Amino acid sequence: MTTLSRVLVAGIFITAAAARAEGPAEEAAIKDLDARRVQAMVRADVKALDPMLADDLTYTHASGIFDTKASLLSSISSGKLKYKSLELTDPRVRVYGNVAVVNGRAAVQAESATLGPLSLKLFYTDVWTRQPDGRWRMVAWQSTRIPEPSPAP
Repeated sequence: MTTLSRVLVAGIFITAAAARAEGPAEEAAIKDLDARRVQAMVRADVKALDPMLADDLTYTHASGIFDTKASLLSSISSGKLKYKSLELTDPRVRVYGNVAVVNGRAAVQAESATLGPLSLKLFYTDVWTRQPDGRWRMVAWQSTRIPEPSPAP
């Protein structure tokens, strides 16, 4: 094996090891960021929530109601939408370069000015992108109600 070949092989192994090391760290960072987002939503802390959301956010609730970043922050700050609790369970994070996809289950207790009290079990997917400034921001949320089991006949 030539010296150049050895250098190339060594470089490949170092790059692969660095990618594996970065993967779990990035996944943990996204999980932490998502947990902080949920806490900010429950506390109605739009100041903390605002920088976590991309300006072009699309937020589709399980009810079919669609929000932009501006309308979601407005609903939360005005009290039209109040999250009493929002628990994400079994989140699975996959990072693809500058995009992270998170999916799992959520249990939501909320109060909506248009829908009244809500108690929901959901499947969800949210998408984060690393912005040019290096920060991760959520760009999309989509959730679907988990149907209640049918009662036994």
